Amino acid sequence: MIFSYFLQISNHMWLDRDSITPGWVVQEKWDENNNTDEEVFDRLVDFIADRKYNMLIIDVGDGVKLDSHPEIAAPDAWSKEKLAKKLEYIRGKGIEPVPKMNFSCCHNTWQKKWRFMTGTPEHIAFCKDLIREVSSLFGSKYFHLGLDEETYEHQKYNGVAIVRNEKVFWHDCYELFDCCLECGARPWVFSDYYWHHPDLFVKYMPKTVLQSNWYYGTFDTRPEAPRYNTIMTYNRLDELGYDQVPVCSTWSSTSNAKQTLAYCKENLSAGRLLGFMTIPWRNTTATEYYTLMSDADRLYTARKLHYPETL
Repeated sequence: MIFSYFLQISNHMWLDRDSITPGWVVQEKWDENNNTDEEVFDRLVDFIADRKYNMLIIDVGDGVKLDSHPEIAAPDAWSKEKLAKKLEYIRGKGIEPVPKMNFSCCHNTWQKKWRFMTGTPEHIAFCKDLIREVSSLFGSKYFHLGLDEETYEHQKYNGVAIVRNEKVFWHDCYELFDCCLECGARPWVFSDYYWHHPDLFVKYMPKTVLQSNWYYGTFDTRPEAPRYNTIMTYNRLDELGYDQVPVCSTWSSTSNAKQTLAYCKENLSAGRLLGFMTIPWRNTTATEYYTLMSDADRLYTARKLHYPETL
């Protein structure tokens, strides 16, 4: 089974230069740099290796200076050579590094000027350039495309809000999915599109795309509970025949990992439940180190309880 941790080397997923900062965003204001702490990154890799993780999702964004589009790189972006050494070290620990670049309009500040071209052939060509180059760097059998939270409500604090409707959204998705497959990587997405558009999700979402529904609170499965539909998405994706890697986090509850593993083990088909991922949603900095470490430890503790045979 997959037991995956999530680390950011790019923090440009939420705010843009003209944003009004909402209270829930960790990043207090826009900064041209990502300020990723290399020592913290390395220590987290060692920490998750000790806790028997076998996969690390790395949010690349503008955190690496790529040959195809160096213009999007943050001033403090890592070189490709530095990233290659990190990936080699991670693999040496028995962990598969998997790239993530979020192509949701809600989380694409890292694309710089290109995000304003969304929905055009030029933008699709840009996205494919990145997928091809990053896939070549990682050599992973997966590529996480994000594609979550593309709603106006999630962007209302931004200087510019862009939401693609049915035709454009799914055209772009298919282009991204096909590019991943051409690179030998299975496309992987967050599944919250289903919450808002279940009929369109069923109509368009290919079974080849790996799904990560996410829920970070305590599990209240009463039909009248406020997040009932979010939790039930796990069940519905399973009934529809999608492979899943559910996502837990300490973002809202320190008991979320244990409850997520317990619920999914009891309710989902073992053959389509490929594993789990935990995401702290904190920048990779010294001030967040203990929060990052705690999040990793919570999934490890839940795994010992519910899947001890995997350790």
